[in-house]
Amino acid sequence: MKQKFFTLGAFEFPADAQIIKGKLESEGIDVFLIDENTINSDPLISGAIGGVKLQVYSSDKKKALHIYNEIRNYAVDDNGELIVCPNCKAKKSEVYYTRKGLFYKLFPFFEERKYKCLNCNIITKAS
Repeated sequence: MKQKFFTLGAFEFPADAQIIKGKLESEGIDVFLIDENTINSDPLISGAIGGVKLQVYSSDKKKALHIYNEIRNYAVDDNGELIVCPNCKAKKSEVYYTRKGLFYKLFPFFEERKYKCLNCNIITKAS
């Protein structure tokens, strides 16, 4: 029987994924890290391959999302303050890159930083 997986998140650094993995496993959820060994062997390609993907079984998706949303770090500005969504005023945003075009796929660090609100899904530019 084939199991379906849900990607809970992608992380630039394997250590970040390991922290979330430890919390989820302590709650009885099986966790799988995709591309962790590749990035450990060459950290410079993390952006090119989309980071370390943290996956759970689809049957554990709801419980895993609930736990992840309780402990995750949200985007902050240069002063360490949480980014506030201009649309819904929520303080639950994450950094977002579109990676459109070959140039930005090869060199994602040149793309202008944007933020995606996890409450209303609106994408805004950094101010």
